Amino acid sequence: MNRRPEHTDWCGRDHRCGLGEHRSPEFVVDIPGHARAVLVRVRTAAGREHAEVRVRVALAPGELAARRQLVGLLGDVRQAVTRAAIAGRPRPRR
Repeated sequence: MNRRPEHTDWCGRDHRCGLGEHRSPEFVVDIPGHARAVLVRVRTAAGREHAEVRVRVALAPGELAARRQLVGLLGDVRQAVTRAAIAGRPRPRR
């Protein structure tokens, strides 16, 4: 018998869940007119958990300033992803 996995404590328990996947409600950080970030926790049908993050940042009107913002943003995202990946690694036994 093919049973659907039970919902997690954090699952939205609504239309966001489908195809065996569980999704949390969106966690939103909004700085009106400047930036918005949306984070969703996901458990796939295979049981693997992920964080989905969408970020929208208002860019400067000038091309050079906008490119500087993008370079800084990419560096910050890389650092955040690296930090999260390292925190999720199992610690070596002593």
